[in-house]
Amino acid sequence: MLLSLVIFILALTGLLFSAKFFTSAAEKIGAWFKLPPFVIGIFIVGIGTSLPELISGILAVREGVSEIVPGNIIGANISNILLVTGFAVAINRKTIQLSSTYIYVDLHFLIGSFMFFCMIAYDGIITFTESFIGVFIFIAHSIYLIKGESTPIIDSTKLSPNKPIFPGLPFIILFVSSIGIFFSAEFTISSITDIAVWFNVPKSIIALTVLSLGTTLPELAVNVVAIRKGNAEMAIGNVLGSSIFNTLMIPAIGSAISPIVVSTDLLSFSLPVMAACGLLFYLLTHDKKISPYEGVLLVLLYLAFMMKIAVI
Repeated sequence: MLLSLVIFILALTGLLFSAKFFTSAAEKIGAWFKLPPFVIGIFIVGIGTSLPELISGILAVREGVSEIVPGNIIGANISNILLVTGFAVAINRKTIQLSSTYIYVDLHFLIGSFMFFCMIAYDGIITFTESFIGVFIFIAHSIYLIKGESTPIIDSTKLSPNKPIFPGLPFIILFVSSIGIFFSAEFTISSITDIAVWFNVPKSIIALTVLSLGTTLPELAVNVVAIRKGNAEMAIGNVLGSSIFNTLMIPAIGSAISPIVVSTDLLSFSLPVMAACGLLFYLLTHDKKISPYEGVLLVLLYLAFMMKIAVI
C-alpha cells in the first residue's frame, strides 16, 4: 500500500512536470505560427494541459478500468471551472476583463459539449458509435478558432519580425515531454487501481477526486501566471479549451478502444454538478468580467463539492 502511494505521488509529479514542459513548448510553437493569445490559451495550452487526462484515460481503458475515465473527466471539468478559475481570480484581487469576441462562441461550445457528454453518459455506458460525434464538434470548434481571427497579440516569442527563427528546441521538448506524460500516466493509473483496492473505494471516486485534482494542477499553474501577467483571456481560454477537449475528445478516443463504463456514483451526483458548473460559468462570464468575489464563490463551491463526495 505504501509503495503504491509513493508511486502515485512520484508518477503524478512526473505527469505534471511533463505537461508543464509540453505546454510551454506548445506556446512557443503557437506564437511562432502567429496564433492569437486567446487561441493559444484555448487550443494549444488548453489541449496541452489536458494531456494528463487524455493519456490517463487511454491507459485506463486499455487496462480494463474504464470507470476511471468519466470520473477523471467530470472531476477535471469541475476542478477547472470552480477551483482553477476561482482561485486564479481570487488571488488576483481585482476584476478581470474579457474583451475577446471569442468568449461568446466558446461559452456556447462549453455548454454544448457538457450537454453532449451528459447525453452519452446518462445510460451508464459510452460507446464509440455515440461518442465519435464529439470529434466533429471539436473539429468545428478548432476550425473556428484557427480561422476566426488572424491578429496575434503575442509577438512571435519576441523574435525578429523579419527573420523568425524556427523553434527547433521547443519541438524537441514537445516530443520528450510527450514520452514523459505517457509513462507517468501509466504508473499513475496502475497505482490508483492498487490504492482503490486497498481502501475498498470505487476507482471512479478516486479518479473524481485525487486524480482529477492532480491532473488539473497544470491548468491552475498556467492560469495563475497568466492572470498575474495581465493576460486573463489566455487563462479563461485555458479553462474553456481544457474542459471542451476533456468532454468531447477523451470519451471518443477512449471508447474507440473499448466501451467506457459510467458508475452510478457519478450519474447520481457528480454529473449533474458538472452540468450546473457549466451553466454557472456561462452566467458569470457572459458579461465579460469576473470579480474576486465571484472567484471566492467558485472556490467555496468546490470545497463544498469535495466535502459532499467525502461523505457519500
